[in-house]
Amino acid sequence: MAPATKATLLPSTWDVPEEFRQRLGDDPGRQRTMQAHGHLLVILHAPPLVDSAARDGRLFWRDRSGRWTPSGASPAQPGVGDLLSQYERALVSLQADEDKAISARDYFDLLNRLNPIVRAARHLHEALQEAREAESKDRQLILWRDRAYAISRTAELLHNDGKNALDFAVAQRAEEEAEMTRRVETAAHRLNVLVACFFPIATLAAIFGMEMNNGLREYDAQHGPLPMLFILGVGLVLGLVLALFINRKS
Repeated sequence: MAPATKATLLPSTWDVPEEFRQRLGDDPGRQRTMQAHGHLLVILHAPPLVDSAARDGRLFWRDRSGRWTPSGASPAQPGVGDLLSQYERALVSLQADEDKAISARDYFDLLNRLNPIVRAARHLHEALQEAREAESKDRQLILWRDRAYAISRTAELLHNDGKNALDFAVAQRAEEEAEMTRRVETAAHRLNVLVACFFPIATLAAIFGMEMNNGLREYDAQHGPLPMLFILGVGLVLGLVLALFINRKS
């Protein structure tokens, strides 16, 4: 396509109705179709780049005789067909990246690249549908419109697959973290119960095991091991009572 000047996006060599030049600004704007005096002007966008708000406009003119400008790579593949092929190649590349994605980060990056293409492909189809309605007898427009629909549908399906995979990865990670938290809480609870069972015994042993004249030595010498068994039993009973207190319902 010939370079455009700042005054108008349309090349000066194009013999288009003046209405087209008046309706166009310095930027291509949204994807759409203009019609005047038997001429069509289809304004489309190239596949958007990642992290770029600017859109690269592509203008295609159909004169009264049905000839398209620019003509494209071959007579059988006019310029609009070339643009559609760019979208198809971009989606093939994204599909390959989706197949290789494993982590949530991979799917997040994929969706960042897919979001602008999904919107651009949808508006691409809408613009070609407008052109199809304006020139209902142009079979080439029917074929382009159908290809644009397939592109838009493929982009949406790929986006949905990536979003579902990302949601699954996030949910799976959250489930793993919840299970890990549950195991930690269970282990901590068991430790607390174990400590509660033996804490009274340890306390009694610390008290009565001290070097102090409490009269138990002589009693233990006469009736051992009954005093030790008694203290052990009391400690276990107190430990069980404390464990029941810990496990009580809130």
